[in-house]
Amino acid sequence: MADSLLAKLQVELDQRAADGLLRRRRLLDSPQAAHIEADGKSVLSFCSNDYLGLANHPKLIAAMQQGAAKAGVGSGASHLIAGHHCYHHELEQALAAFVRLPAALLFSTGYMANLGVISALLGRGDAIFADKLNHASLNDAAVLSRADLHRYPHNDVLALEKMLKASRAPGKLVVADAVFSMDGDLAPVPELLALCEQHDAWLLLDDAHGFGVLGENGRGILSHFKAASKRIIYMATLGKAAGVFGAFIAGEPVLIEYLLQQARTYIYTTATPPALSAAVLQALKIIAQQDHRRQHLQLLIKTLKNDLHLQHWQLGVSGTAIQPLLVGSNQAALSLSEYLLTQGILVPAIRPPTVPKGSSRLRISLSAAHSIEDIQRLIAVLHEAEKRIVA
Repeated sequence: MADSLLAKLQVELDQRAADGLLRRRRLLDSPQAAHIEADGKSVLSFCSNDYLGLANHPKLIAAMQQGAAKAGVGSGASHLIAGHHCYHHELEQALAAFVRLPAALLFSTGYMANLGVISALLGRGDAIFADKLNHASLNDAAVLSRADLHRYPHNDVLALEKMLKASRAPGKLVVADAVFSMDGDLAPVPELLALCEQHDAWLLLDDAHGFGVLGENGRGILSHFKAASKRIIYMATLGKAAGVFGAFIAGEPVLIEYLLQQARTYIYTTATPPALSAAVLQALKIIAQQDHRRQHLQLLIKTLKNDLHLQHWQLGVSGTAIQPLLVGSNQAALSLSEYLLTQGILVPAIRPPTVPKGSSRLRISLSAAHSIEDIQRLIAVLHEAEKRIVA
């Protein structure tokens, strides 16, 4: 019987391979950086979400070392038992102040934050209105909540308005990526917030890819749009621009207290190692003080968009560090990624179900750790690749 179950799994894996959808892990033997060691090769990497180049910053390393020396390696318990260290507490206060919201609550990951918040706030009979290109964690959270899920076309405010007008649900939540992780474009936050105000709904913004990069001093999507409301539930992750690990929810004090009492992914899990919070505290100082990192990142984005001239592939409409190069089929995206790797450049091929069918792409992730020369090298190799592969 066990053999037949395993055989069924193998058939599905074989089909994924035939469809160009089989994934595999690369083995890194270096810190995260613009130039890394992956699978035994030195490569120029455009794979990381380390947008500000902080993942290997010496001040963050020192902060984590000092934090471990004071607090030990593991937290040993959940936050509500005996695992809530002073580093966690200090970081929650600092994060709330940084994004200019009254209170914040730490979670282990962005995935756990989204699952915890949505399932705590909504249930059967309520309604969730979600952008069709939202991150998988938001979709999974909606299913877990058992609320009615309504998905509107990407950034289509008019379609969302019709859905909200038609809804008679007692509890309503609009959820959207702030920066869409595979397209790099922004949610129309002011318009979404206006609809939430009009139709008595919460607005959950997943700012995983905007925190640290957008807005004044990197304060995120709310600062970028100068948006403020007691209806906003703000989520951001700490393993991308902040360079460390974890996530947080920020909002009104009563919301945060309610989540502390009700969010199962907060209550029933071990707290993250306190040393991580010590490192993020150091990262926040660098994010706030070093605007030159964001300025350099914007220069890299501008250089790529201005100097890359392709006939058969095109960059998506994005002004952020996420620059999708739309290729089309799964195999075409894989072939282009593999060609770049032969030239010492690592750019991942992104395929369904992460992106819609027929829109496979290379997801070019830029970092302040890259140099102009790195971008020019990528551009030159892509120009050469189009001549070789398409011809």
